[in-house]
Formats: sequence, C-alpha cells, structure tokens
Amino acid sequence: MTDSSSDTRKAILERVRKSTSLLPEKTPYPDYPNDVARSAPHLQEENPLENFRKNFETAHGIFFDTVSKLKEYLLKENFRVGFCDPALLDIFHSALAPEIELTTTFDRSRIDVCAFGITRAAGAIAETGTIILNDETTCTRLGALAPWVHVAIISPKLIHETIGDAISALGKDPNTIWATGPSKTADVEGILIEGVHGPGVQACLFI
Repeated sequence: MTDSSSDTRKAILERVRKSTSLLPEKTPYPDYPNDVARSAPHLQEENPLENFRKNFETAHGIFFDTVSKLKEYLLKENFRVGFCDPALLDIFHSALAPEIELTTTFDRSRIDVCAFGITRAAGAIAETGTIILNDETTCTRLGALAPWVHVAIISPKLIHETIGDAISALGKDPNTIWATGPSKTADVEGILIEGVHGPGVQACLFI
C-alpha cells in the first residue's frame, strides 16, 4: 500500500468514526428465540465440550487437549515460527521452546515466515463446532486470520451450547467473527477450497 492510499484510507475511516460517534445509542439486539432452531443430532453428548469437539472435527477443525500434542503437530508439519498473544506467552514459550520460535508482535513483513498464530477466543458453540473471535479478546486480528494455522485458546467455561445461547451473549463488541473450521470458498462449479480468505487450518486448545 502506497503512502497516499494509506493516508486516504485513514481519512475515510476517521470520517466514519466521527459520523458514527454522533449517532444515538445503538438499538439493543432483539431477543433470539432459542427454542425455534436447535439441532438435536449435534447435541447428543451430555458434555458440551464433547459436543463441540465432535462438531468441530466434522468441520475439519483440529482439536488439541494438551500443549504437548499441539507441539507435536507443529513440529510434524515443520511450523517452526509463529505469533503468540503476549498474554499467553508464559504458557507456550517454555512448552514450545527451543524448537519453535514465538513472537508477540505480528510483523507484516514476515507474513510468509509466520506459519501459525496462537490467540485467545471469546468462546465456542457446541452445536456447530464454532469458534468465536472478537476484538476485545483477540489481541490482533491479523495474528488470528493471516497465518496458515490458527490455534484458538478457549476456556471450557466459555462454551455456549447452542447458536441461540451465543447470540444472547454477543455483547457490545463491534467486530465478532464466528469461525466454523478453516476458511472455505467454492466456485460456480461447487468445488470447495479451504484456506483462501483466512486460515487453512483451524485448531483449538482448551485451557
């Protein structure tokens, strides 16, 4: 991006911010009737975590239950350099070093070197195997969406059983992403391709 186009982008965004700041308080979200749509076949396990795991893996996600298994996967795939949320560095530096290098600053100039990103997720949805990301929890959106592999770190306490539960808990974060497996797109012939508009591998680790 050239300096002139960058300045233009900043000017446009600043005008948008000024315009929206004058708006009255946002209308609250409408109540979502949780009993209208509920996929019983996707909620057959008694444990929400097991329901999430089953549906997450069906969506081609990779589920890790220990840091050691994550490290084993990264070494097997030769993913040796990655981004890590600074708040998680104490957990992962000692567990992944010295074979795997972690950086806490996402450097755009090294985007081809940074093979994976480890960031916190705002929650998960058991019914669909979906990971919830937002700006409040994710330290940098690029760290979650730009690397080929994204590892979402989730607390078991943040699992919503259904889509309705997750909608009710959206909160006021202006940017919320629901990721169900790796990024996917399909052309007019219906050929599904993964990893085009985001991570090619979506993984998670519950801590």
